[in-house]
Amino acid sequence: MARRAKRQGPDNHDRWLVSYADFITLLFAFFVVMYALSSVNEGKYKVFNVSMSQAFGTKGAAAEGGTMKLTEQEIYFKSLVDRRNARMAEKQRKLNERMQKLNETLTNKMAGFVKSGQMTVSQSNRGVTLDINASMLFKPGEAVVQPEAVQTLADVAKILAEEDLAIEVEGHTDNLPISTAQFPSNWELSSARASSVVRLFIEQGIIATRLKATGLADNVPIEENSSIEGRARNRRVAVTVLAPEAESTVSSNAQE
Repeated sequence: MARRAKRQGPDNHDRWLVSYADFITLLFAFFVVMYALSSVNEGKYKVFNVSMSQAFGTKGAAAEGGTMKLTEQEIYFKSLVDRRNARMAEKQRKLNERMQKLNETLTNKMAGFVKSGQMTVSQSNRGVTLDINASMLFKPGEAVVQPEAVQTLADVAKILAEEDLAIEVEGHTDNLPISTAQFPSNWELSSARASSVVRLFIEQGIIATRLKATGLADNVPIEENSSIEGRARNRRVAVTVLAPEAESTVSSNAQE
């Protein structure tokens, strides 16, 4: 009696997915390795070289006296990354010099006000900040720049106009409440004072897109509000020329 022929199963048209998945896995592993090597570390290069040699059966590193040698390709890649890091370091050095020069220029130009305690100039990773006591800019409870302070701010604007970095102007108050028809709280007062300084800077030639006005009321004091002197210091306008890193952070936060 003849045997019945075995039924052939249907063709599997999805077998290519296995090879495709292997290829994607290898590609992912390659990019993980490239990311890990983005920070130059000779030890990582040696480990990477040995691992790749073992995986592909090539002579990537020669052991001589227990010391591994880099291949020509690895030396070339390392030199590229070294040059990139050197360029970044040089760029950072020039930026630091630029910010230091701005700090010195503002300090020298405003030396009289700095000496009298009406202004302070400081430098940080965020940028260069000029703190101006509100008493020399505004009358109590007002946000209009006094005529005698206009020229001082104009002198500051001339220095800042020579830069192309973003400028953030912050208004600050003490913790004593205010409640007027124009300013129901310190939020409105601090915002209006910051805006008055920004408008004056624009009139003095600073591009408007570089400027940002922020009112922070009494939320960022630099002294205790328990004394008259402390409250006087807290009433201020802070003008900060932002370093590029801080500028990009502010821009991304604004977009969110």
